[in-house]
Amino acid sequence: MSNVSKTPGEIKQEWGALQQLMSKIPGFSGYMERESRRAADKLLRETLVRRFEEQARRLPDLQRQLMSGGLVDLTDDLESATRKLQTAIDRLRVARYGYAGFFDAAKINEPQLDQLYAYDNQLVDHVARVQAAIDAVASAIAAGEGVQAAIAGLNTACREVDEAVLRREDVLRGSV
Repeated sequence: MSNVSKTPGEIKQEWGALQQLMSKIPGFSGYMERESRRAADKLLRETLVRRFEEQARRLPDLQRQLMSGGLVDLTDDLESATRKLQTAIDRLRVARYGYAGFFDAAKINEPQLDQLYAYDNQLVDHVARVQAAIDAVASAIAAGEGVQAAIAGLNTACREVDEAVLRREDVLRGSV
């Protein structure tokens, strides 16, 4: 019987049986928790990479708008933001599977775990900040004013993303 045709009670009962079985195998529960953390970390990073890439794909169009609007002198500044964002994306994409080494090497340290979750939250928030900064650049280009300030804001937002990724890695290495 597929899970689609099962009642929530039947699914809970089967899950309860699995949990009972897991509790009888020494170390299995901890293994599953670590694997679950690894999978969650990988999913989070993949999601962040996708969302940041969505924003990065908007930048070449803004470059073209700058050039066609005669603001060629600002293209280097926008390119700088593009590189910063791409660096952060690349770091996230190739980051080691968080939690794995962190939890295998030592007993879970709650303050470090809380710190890691805080950095994860910051990274999620940074997606919206980058999106807002790109929106501001697009609006400034359309209005024909405030473009340099908007690009500076985008550069700041992209630098902060990369810094947050680096700080998260520091937590995983235990150096924070």
